[in-house]
Formats: sequence, structure tokens, C-alpha cells
Amino acid sequence: MTTGEKIARLRKENNYTQEQLAALLGVSRQAISKWESDGAWPETDKLIRLSDLFGCTVDYLLKENAPPTFPAAESPGSACGPQVFLSGRLPYGFQYTSKRSVLGMPLVHVTWSHRQVSKGFIAIGLRAKGVISLGLLPIGVVSVGLFPVGVLSFGTFALGLLAAGAFALGLLLAMGAIAIGPLALGAVAVGLYASGALGYGWLAAWGDEAYSHGIAIAQSYAQGAVSLFRQPRVPGEPTTYLFRSTLYTTEEVRQLVLESAPAFLRWLAGVFVRTF
Repeated sequence: MTTGEKIARLRKENNYTQEQLAALLGVSRQAISKWESDGAWPETDKLIRLSDLFGCTVDYLLKENAPPTFPAAESPGSACGPQVFLSGRLPYGFQYTSKRSVLGMPLVHVTWSHRQVSKGFIAIGLRAKGVISLGLLPIGVVSVGLFPVGVLSFGTFALGLLAAGAFALGLLLAMGAIAIGPLALGAVAVGLYASGALGYGWLAAWGDEAYSHGIAIAQSYAQGAVSLFRQPRVPGEPTTYLFRSTLYTTEEVRQLVLESAPAFLRWLAGVFVRTF
């Protein structure tokens, strides 16, 4: 078995993609491909790192008939635990890849390196891509981190179909201190429908202050084509809203919002009216 064949076998047995192995070693994916096809030879320092990563000797990688001589209780291709590679005295890489796979991806892939992207069903790292992603820059169906992007995103600056964070930009729903989306809920909310301390809603807005081209519903200041002011609540009496000297109940205001909504957005308006 050639050196390239051994590298390919050990990589697959340890559930690494060529991209993942390349990131760990600080080389390109094309370099890994050339090694595995025996089109090029790894440098000495790369052979040493491969030896540490796979738990085998350098002789095993270089010599056709050399025994792997793995540590006691280990066998070729078995997991040797997470690896920490050192550059001088500073660690620049940490990785754990589970043996179990889901949808062709490792069930869990954890890295701690600015040079590598975690890729797995559950991906954890500074940069992470997976169905469930956690990290500084995670991308996934469910993403949690500083700058998450996903269907469900939770973080400081969140972007997603449903986004929640200090600053949230949602393609459907946004919740945050500052929220922007078709339906926005937050301290400052901007959207087609907005609900917050300060609400800017194109079709309808609710808040302490509310601004809208359509219906504005507020406690202290409302500005809209229809401006309704929430009246001080009398114990035992339903909440009422004032519009041009006429009082409306909460249900009547909700119905007004629903009737003014375009047909294709009526379901979104239905969610909005439940916020007040």
C-alpha cells in the first residue's frame, strides 16, 4: 500500500473530508488530493502531523511494509481523541469528529481554529456549517452565535427566516432589541407589521409610539392613516382604544387590522394582532 493510499484510508476511517484534513494541516484540498493519488509527496512536517492525527508512526506512512505500531489498545483507524497542534507555544488548532455520520456528515464536528470550518450535522466552531450550528459565524438550519445565519437564528446579530437577537433581521419574523422583518417584535421594531416600544409598521404598528402608513396603535403617540390611542384601563373593564372620539375594544381593533390586510398577508396580520 502506497503512502497516498494509506493517507486516503486513514482519512476516511477517521471521517475527515479532504477539505477538513487540508484545513487541519494548513494546505489546500488539491494538495491532499495529490498526496492520495501519489501525485505529490507530503513535506516532513506534514507527515509528522499526519502521524499525530491518525495515531500511527511516520515509518508506517512512508514504508510499504512497516507496521502501524499504534499505541496500546489502539488499532489503525481508531479514534485517538481530539488533536491539539502547536505552533511554537500557541495552540492554533483543535478538532473532534465523531465516528457516527448522519446524511453523509459527521454527527458532531467540533473545531477551534480560525483556519477551519466545522462541518457536521451538529457543527461547533469559530466558523460552523451544519444542520445545527454553534459558533462565531454559524450557518445552518438552526444557528446560534455572534453572527448566525439560518432558518432559525439566535445571536447578537441574527439573520434568518426566524431571527432573534440584539439585532435581528428576519425574512419572516424578527425579535430583538432592534428587529427588522415582515413581522418585527422588539424595542425598536421595523416591518410590514411592527410591535415594540417604538414601532414602524408599513401596514400596522403597535407600541408606546407607533408610526404607520396604515394603522398605528399606541399608548402615548400614534401617527397613521388610522391612529388609535390605548385608553387608561379601568379595573374590571375591557381595554379600549380611541379613534376620532369613538372607543373600540381590543377585538374590534384586531378585526380592523385583519380586514385591512392584503389577502396573502392575513395570516401574518393574525400573528401581529396577538401582540397587543
